[in-house]
Amino acid sequence: MKIKLFAAIILFPITFLSAQKLVINDDYLKISAEGNDPLYTTYTASMERSQLYGDKGYKMDYYSDCTPITYSGDQAGKFFSLWKIDQVVVKNIGEYYDKPIVIASFPDMAVIEYSPFKGIKVQETFFVYSSSIAVVSINIKNEDKIKHDVEIYPVLELGTDSLVIKNYDKENSAYITGHHELKYRLISSLYKNAPYPTDTRDIFAAGFDIYSFGAYEGDMNDFYNTIKTDFYSDNRNDSLNHAIEGNREFISLHGKLSLNPGEEKNIKYFRGWQDVNENPQELTMEINSLKNESLQKYLEDNIKLFSRIPRIKFKTEEEKLIYLGAFNLVRGCMLPPEGKTNYNYYVFSREPLWGWGHGHQVLHESLSMLAYAYLDPISTQGSQYVYIEQQREDGLIAYRHGPRGMQDYPHFSKVTNKDMSSTSAPFFNWINWEVYSVSKDKKFLNDAYRSGKKYINWLFENRDLNHNGTFEWGPYGIIENVRDWYNAVFQVSADRYLDVDKEDISDELECLDLTVMIIKELRSLSKIAGELATTEEVKIEDAKYYLAKADTISQLVNERMWDNEKKFFFSINKEDFSFKFMSRDLRREEIIGFLPLWAEAVDKERAELLINKLTDTTKFWRKYGVPTLAADDEWFSPYVDYCCKWNGPVWLLWDYMVYDGLRNYEYDDLADQLADKMINAASVQLKKNHNFWESYSPDNEVLNSPPNYIWDSILAKLLIDKYTLSKNR
Repeated sequence: MKIKLFAAIILFPITFLSAQKLVINDDYLKISAEGNDPLYTTYTASMERSQLYGDKGYKMDYYSDCTPITYSGDQAGKFFSLWKIDQVVVKNIGEYYDKPIVIASFPDMAVIEYSPFKGIKVQETFFVYSSSIAVVSINIKNEDKIKHDVEIYPVLELGTDSLVIKNYDKENSAYITGHHELKYRLISSLYKNAPYPTDTRDIFAAGFDIYSFGAYEGDMNDFYNTIKTDFYSDNRNDSLNHAIEGNREFISLHGKLSLNPGEEKNIKYFRGWQDVNENPQELTMEINSLKNESLQKYLEDNIKLFSRIPRIKFKTEEEKLIYLGAFNLVRGCMLPPEGKTNYNYYVFSREPLWGWGHGHQVLHESLSMLAYAYLDPISTQGSQYVYIEQQREDGLIAYRHGPRGMQDYPHFSKVTNKDMSSTSAPFFNWINWEVYSVSKDKKFLNDAYRSGKKYINWLFENRDLNHNGTFEWGPYGIIENVRDWYNAVFQVSADRYLDVDKEDISDELECLDLTVMIIKELRSLSKIAGELATTEEVKIEDAKYYLAKADTISQLVNERMWDNEKKFFFSINKEDFSFKFMSRDLRREEIIGFLPLWAEAVDKERAELLINKLTDTTKFWRKYGVPTLAADDEWFSPYVDYCCKWNGPVWLLWDYMVYDGLRNYEYDDLADQLADKMINAASVQLKKNHNFWESYSPDNEVLNSPPNYIWDSILAKLLIDKYTLSKNR
């Protein structure tokens, strides 16, 4: 969906604007985050001004002493401002008189305060207005007793991927450049046939009177020599070079103003970005329309959005920052309806952007909706409606759904001797029940119930092909079961050197995780049916039916999948229900062994035995959470050196299910301890690099996995539970 714009350029008379300092009219949403605080600092445009293709988000760096406050986009370079005050150049944060403090942070906006120079107080607002436009608005106040001359140099830098200067648009105070972007990504490249822009246009525009402009090679140390100039030179010149063509590594605009004591002024600059085939006049016009507009109304929109979240009185400011950041993360991944869906949907990440993370919704990522419901329940329900509207007639909810429609990845089954569709880990009914618990929308619940019944029937027909009451993943189980790399049970070789068919045995086992998930789905359907039992379509007997089925399968899990020797649950051979598959021992202790607590599928005696295993520090009770594989397993690794690994890394969604299971059996103190481990895992990273991560090491702090993954938003739900559930028992 392209953002609609007018066709003509409207020219606005622009000068230094009167003061436009933003005011945060909600004390709960005021923060005071220094550079080493656990603040999430990635920003993307609001849904209504966003699009799937041609979308830019930005990471803000307000914490590195060796750089200015910087905003960087995936393959689109970075932009920032250098200061010169009374001829003194202030280049980096480490030189600021008062270092930056973030006083508000929302999905598309950050408000920062700092002093680059004694007596000069700055409020800088970074605002991602749309998929194509980012705004930096700077309020500058002279709090000194003397006059100060202030010069500012907004810079757009691409470094070795040089900008190609097209021209300088004097009428609109804008540099027009171009650059090339690749679809290649380390983790997963962008879809080669999808219309991601590769040849792009940059519009770097000033919302203030331009004194000079220029384009250069080199770095900011070289640029320092340019803007500082030799005071004693006969040819001293304070103007930039006015370059209007050629390849350069960075471009700069240049403004001058004088501030008397107590005086304040506001300036803006803009980073525009678009496909080279789009109309630059439209983008320029939209930038111009923002030049005289206050950002206060957009701040108020964010305050209104966040007015719904539970106002928790946290014990620490760190928890509050993580709580707000988790909501920012999930909201920042949402996009408006387009293509084959009539509802808003999410991607796994918008910044950085990688192919697999841009491939539409998957049910296990949709567990992030458990948190998102507290921020925007209508939008959350919309995301679930994406599945409902694209559900196949036979009940299948496929692996992916979104603007490109249902994607079911057919794969050959040795059991049926034909291709079978792929689904995802079935969390559909659980999510719907949790969302309804917040929204209280009976229409949504009714629609979800009809869809959920069809889906559970599909699972019974297609994931219990031998009709023995427990369940097998499909032939493409390696994506269905979420555990798609270094899995000790389903993966044949330690390093996965065979092809998928030879590696993945999850369709040849009665799988503990899938079976327990279906128990949870049935219990959730029972709750939904019980809530709807006053309607004509749903009877109380329906609720009893689904609960009875859940109890029956729970009994089978305890009979077949519990090992008295190990005191733990495991997947089993579907032929003889043994813990052997060919020569392999299936009794590898994974996090899924605790999921029966989450599904309320065990009695209290076995729950106690599971707790003993969970709290064993040589196995699962690690510094940063519960690892996916016991630490004493020969395949265990504490390192997160790539994506998607299940031989040790901590996945917060799965740890949340363990947490939820502890609450089910009233191990509240242990649940709180686990919550603290999970929060600490995120906090350590946010303090260091201000990112959330796909997974975390159970023991270490260095990570190499995809950053800013949507499902870490589950931390908001975790914190809500932590501070409310004990009180409500």
